[in-house]
Amino acid sequence: MAKRPSWEKDIEHKTVVTQDGVSIRYMCLGDPEKKSVVAFANGLGGRLYSFWPLVDALMENHRIITWDYRGLFESGSPKTTRHLSIPNHARDLAAVMEAEKIDSVKLIGWSMGVQVALEFATLYPENLERMVLINGTYGRALMTGFQPFFTLPGMDRLLHFAIDTARAHPKISRAVTAVGGSRRIIGPLGGLYGAIRRNPKIRDILEVYTEDVLGKSFFNYLRLFQELDAHYSFHHLKEIKHPTLIIYGDLDFLTPAYLSRRMKKRLKNVSTMHLWLGTHFVLLEYPEKVSRAVAKFFAE
Repeated sequence: MAKRPSWEKDIEHKTVVTQDGVSIRYMCLGDPEKKSVVAFANGLGGRLYSFWPLVDALMENHRIITWDYRGLFESGSPKTTRHLSIPNHARDLAAVMEAEKIDSVKLIGWSMGVQVALEFATLYPENLERMVLINGTYGRALMTGFQPFFTLPGMDRLLHFAIDTARAHPKISRAVTAVGGSRRIIGPLGGLYGAIRRNPKIRDILEVYTEDVLGKSFFNYLRLFQELDAHYSFHHLKEIKHPTLIIYGDLDFLTPAYLSRRMKKRLKNVSTMHLWLGTHFVLLEYPEKVSRAVAKFFAE
């Protein structure tokens, strides 16, 4: 069995119902009397364990909140998949904050969470103090995904076709993912990658992540890839004035490094942390370096 973070047992699980009737499951960690609150916007399919090193680094001085995206895990699904869009996820964070009587947060987004964070900054600027954007983009994720150095014509259409096909043939999709996602494959791969990156936690996180992704919300997980492609906030970046730290790696094949550099040019109050050999998982590859940078940024 994969090892879990020791602080998971201390997480308080709660539920809030949004204005459009969706039940959102959210989690709180730490003393509710702490004035400083850090909100984590997860990557697609990930949960708070994906931020394991950052939680370890921040939980002493901050209260922590996160939530399951609508349609995933313990949160409910909207009546229409159209309401799985990125603005809806940003509004769900606002609903969680209102339920907890939290006026403002420091926001950390990884991967999909970067798009959610940018949307939150645009919709609720008065409720955001500062944010950290890790391995993400400002939108149209399938236009640039799996194309780390230059875009390939038609790649987005090919990926949409693959997702539509998978959703249309659930039995075949389940059979394929059951083989590809088995512990006999994921465990050794995670162990090898963890050994290369000198972080044994990578194997545990990868195993738990795979179990979550291939669970009951798998087909909403696929749909959310398409919502990431439908979302676009590049034109809003110049309106965001909050202090922002962008962390990215040159070897990121899902949200290529040039997207982070574009965000740096557009945002008003931004600093960056550039990791030459980092991939889409810089937090797991450089846990101490990234955690120190984020803790310092939040202490400023």
